[in-house]
Amino acid sequence: MTTRILIADDDVSIRRLVRRIVEEHSGWEVCGEAENGTDAVMKTAELAPDLVILDLAMPEKNGIQAAREISEASPMLPMVLLTVQESSAELTSEARRAGFGVVISKYKGTEVVKGIETLLRARSSIPSKPADSTQA
Repeated sequence: MTTRILIADDDVSIRRLVRRIVEEHSGWEVCGEAENGTDAVMKTAELAPDLVILDLAMPEKNGIQAAREISEASPMLPMVLLTVQESSAELTSEARRAGFGVVISKYKGTEVVKGIETLLRARSSIPSKPADSTQA
């Protein structure tokens, strides 16, 4: 079964990079892209992805604002927050409240794969302890 992933980031080069990382993984495909938070909310409703990757700093709605709306409509949908900021306890806490399962630095491509795998594993099994400190 293929896992459909939506990528939302206002930087086209980051979207391309994340797309390449996702599509290199067997069983994952990018079902759509969004360039701002409003578009991410609409495309999530329209495309019904299995997982959403959201940038923190996007125009119109930032990743946290978009995630709150997405979580309201689809509370079980796994979401990854990408950020250029250092993952602080405050950011992680705010991300968790918005519905994110993982907070990852944009500059750590391998962490994107690990974060997605962690969320998909958690979705398909009984919730377990966080795998590492990047868990939201």
